[in-house]
Amino acid sequence: MNLKDKVIIVTGGRGLIGREIVRELNERGARVVNADISCETDEEKGTFRLDLGSNESIDGLIGFTVNNYGHIDGLINAAYPHTKDWGRYRFEDTPFEHWEENVRLQLNSVFYIDRQVSLVMARQGYGSIVNFGSIYGIVGNDFTIYEDYGGTSPAEYCAIKGGIINFTRYMASYLGKYGVRVNCVCPGGIWDHQREEFVRNYNHRCPMKRMGNPDDIAPLCLFLVSDGAKYITGQIIAADGGWTAI
Repeated sequence: MNLKDKVIIVTGGRGLIGREIVRELNERGARVVNADISCETDEEKGTFRLDLGSNESIDGLIGFTVNNYGHIDGLINAAYPHTKDWGRYRFEDTPFEHWEENVRLQLNSVFYIDRQVSLVMARQGYGSIVNFGSIYGIVGNDFTIYEDYGGTSPAEYCAIKGGIINFTRYMASYLGKYGVRVNCVCPGGIWDHQREEFVRNYNHRCPMKRMGNPDDIAPLCLFLVSDGAKYITGQIIAADGGWTAI
């Protein structure tokens, strides 16, 4: 995976998985644009304050990258924007406004940034986009893992991730003639100090008997933006310890 001097945008570069992606890209000599709402825009550091709820902010990120580096080799969409009440509602209690706003933040923003970046890549004649789906964009939810403590999984999450997965296939089919590749990484559950009951139930259900870690996901993203994946596009790849295999 030769990534030296490749210009890679990572959205959510200060998030749980994004931090590891940025770290590994830097180790391999890539020129990383770390785009996150918690960043300050700084040309020398290669950081950009990105608000995915704003199309103007997305356009600003693309302009920042092209102006500073001249081109875009890759985009890794690791950001996970959501409302402050995310995960609070059961299906039957989910307010429509909550659903609508999270679809806007997560699904609509992926459409807009992917489209805008793909315009740059199509003019170049090359580029790689990596979207983030989820196991729950591939299979239905296993609600038994939440039963011990009365938890739930947001209804909008599966709809958003399922949408991103098939949108990835659409883009790969449409953009292949321009030399632009689009793939989707679907992580399983990533350990982040969740409740003990949840972790126990998850590990019991998962064939590899553990939750994932960020360094289980980052190498796959790096591979997909590298030339080692130059004939891979339109693929939905689960990094889930076997969750979707059973």
